[in-house]
Amino acid sequence: MKGALLRLVAVAAAVVALLSTTGSAQAARVDLSGRWLFTVDTTAGSGMPTITLQQQGETLTGHYSGQLGEADLKGSVKGQEVVFTFSVDAQGVALVCTYTGSIESKDSLKGKVDISGLATGTFTAKRV
Repeated sequence: MKGALLRLVAVAAAVVALLSTTGSAQAARVDLSGRWLFTVDTTAGSGMPTITLQQQGETLTGHYSGQLGEADLKGSVKGQEVVFTFSVDAQGVALVCTYTGSIESKDSLKGKVDISGLATGTFTAKRV
């Protein structure tokens, strides 16, 4: 009886370990390539830019189109973490916009935005 119980506990532990690593592997395999609609709220206002992303491994490139104009972006994806930046010219002032966030699901992101330290805020994004 005691041996059967130990085997059952060992099998249950193996199943839990397998499920947790499978979930992490699936999350790491999310490809962010595509068109995304962002909802951004900052201390300087809010907006709903469209961002097109291209992912190759951990490398992220793409294009921002929104209130600040148009700009190409570069960044990275490491596990669940996403970071990208782009520069825009806002009435003669160069602004570097940095988005730092996490993958919530294959079609959802959320995180923080920093616009050259002049404005900070949060964002959510949905794949469209």
